[in-house]
Amino acid sequence: QVQLVESGGGLVQAGGSLRLSCAASGRTFSNYAMGWFRQSPGKEREFVAAISWSGSNTDYADSVRGRFTISRDNVKDTVYLQMSSLNPPDTAVYFCAASWSPLATTLSKTGSSYKYWGQGTQVTVSP
Repeated sequence: QVQLVESGGGLVQAGGSLRLSCAASGRTFSNYAMGWFRQSPGKEREFVAAISWSGSNTDYADSVRGRFTISRDNVKDTVYLQMSSLNPPDTAVYFCAASWSPLATTLSKTGSSYKYWGQGTQVTVSP
């Protein structure tokens, strides 16, 4: 079992930045690829970013590429999402998720590939 707790959400003006954190506990963090997803009211959950177990591989949704950066610290058992140049369509609840993927370099953009999920943190971007 892996427990995930997100933090760092909040209200920010368009053009601003936020850094989300997701602290993991329960299993060996470095055995898991990590992903960030988001969901807005009335919309499907969508992939945002993913990072491999070592941090050497990353992938992003086209809508956030160049603005968001995913990273991880396998000593602190934490994954981060640095978000810059935020705009109102980025408003959503952001979830981190873990997929058991020791030594794997491929990354999934599909939510069903991730077994463990956090409770989410709200990000609101005002115009």
